[in-house]
Order: sequence, then C-alpha cells, then structure tokens
Amino acid sequence: MTIDVLADGSRRPGGGAFYSALQAARLGQRTLVITRGVPAEIEAMMRPFAHELTLRVLPARSTTTLETVSGGQRLLAWAGPVGVPDALDTNVLHLAPVAHETASRWRGRADFVGLTAQGLVRAWAHEGAMLERRELEPRDVPERCDAVVVSEQERASAAAVERELETLVAVTRGDRPTIVAAPGARPFELHVPPHDAVRDDVGAGDVFAAALFTALARGEGARAAVTLAHAAAAVRIAGDGAAAIGDAAAIDAQLGARW
Repeated sequence: MTIDVLADGSRRPGGGAFYSALQAARLGQRTLVITRGVPAEIEAMMRPFAHELTLRVLPARSTTTLETVSGGQRLLAWAGPVGVPDALDTNVLHLAPVAHETASRWRGRADFVGLTAQGLVRAWAHEGAMLERRELEPRDVPERCDAVVVSEQERASAAAVERELETLVAVTRGDRPTIVAAPGARPFELHVPPHDAVRDDVGAGDVFAAALFTALARGEGARAAVTLAHAAAAVRIAGDGAAAIGDAAAIDAQLGARW
C-alpha cells in the first residue's frame, strides 16, 4: 500500500494492494492486506475502510510514496520489501507489488495465486527519481502463478512470466479488446463494452485483477471471469476514488445494463 500524492498536492491511500483488496472485500471475500510502511500513517489513511478489510503492517522508516507528475510518477519514498509471507492459509493469494516489494515464494496454503506484474517491471535510480520500466528477471517470477494481469505496455517487460510459467495471462489495453492467453488454448480477444465518460481511472487495473482472480478462483471460465472484470473496472472508473469501487450488486447491474 502506498501514499499517492496527486498533481494538486493532495494525498490519499493507493497501491495495487489497496484497490484490489477493497474490490475483493466488496465481492464478499474476507480480505487481509500484508504491507510495509509506517503503521500509524497507513492505519490513519485506512481508517475509513477499516471495517472492510484487515491490515498487517510490517514496520518501516517510511511508507512507499508516489507522486503524480507530468510524464509519469516519481518515487518519493520506498518502504522496502515485504519479505516471504509465512503461514498463509488462503483461497486467493494476490501478489500486488508497486516497486519490488513481493517475494517470489511464500509459506503456507494458497489455493489460487494471481499476480499484477506492474511493480516487478519498475526501476528507479534513487528516492525522488522517476519510475522507469525494466525487464523482469526470471528470479523475480513467482514460484507458482495461476493468472497474471499486465497492461499492453508492460507485457514485453514481463515476458519472463509467460516463459517461465504455464499461466493464464490477461493483457489489458484500455478501451481496446483484452487479450487472453491460457495454457493449451489459442489466445482470444474479449471486447470491452462502451461505458460512460471516465471520471477517475486510478486503480482500475487492480480492480479488474481482483474481480478476475475472484471469479477464476471460484471456478468460472476465462471468458466469464474477464467479462466480470470488465464490469468491475467500468463501475470503478465511473466514479471518484476508492468509494467508487463496486460491490457485487453494482457490478451485476453493470453487467445487466451494458453486456
């Protein structure tokens, strides 16, 4: 989880773990977030959402802080790696690094493992520098993964995931069709239905991933799971901030209205 500093100087909670955890919780999942940072700082930011999920904050001297600037994002502070999670006992493990925080292995039970690879293909020269893209090294690939979500811009950098693992890969491309490549099957594209004007798209990819992993973990096929994920993302971008992340009823309504 991160502190996101917006262009107007305001600060709000962010990071893939934040947005995806809220979406999972609003789809009825009991959700635990393992993160690293300044506990009091993160807990204060998360107070409005404390009733929806559980936090485990590993102490650090600073909380990872990202600033939105012209041309991208600047890494103002980095909390450091989370390390190897211990004694996991979960239906779904979502690895959601922002800047190389997650380990490639873990201990315990995870029935389904999903990865959003954005944070594994980022690099920065020092705190205060702009985030850049780098090629994912094989040693950073998770020991096991059932599904991966990458953007079209990240796919080449994250190619090691597809080389090293037999896993479902969903490649998001904004309003263009999502590419889905599954082991033993021909890749296919799934149309992104039209939606109303975008009010705020921060975290939309993480919402997409959380809905996708939730559906796949409960046994839905790839097409149905991606369709649900598209609907979840559409609900998110129609409103402002984390409050716009939809519950099951809002996502079902979106499916009924648009699909």
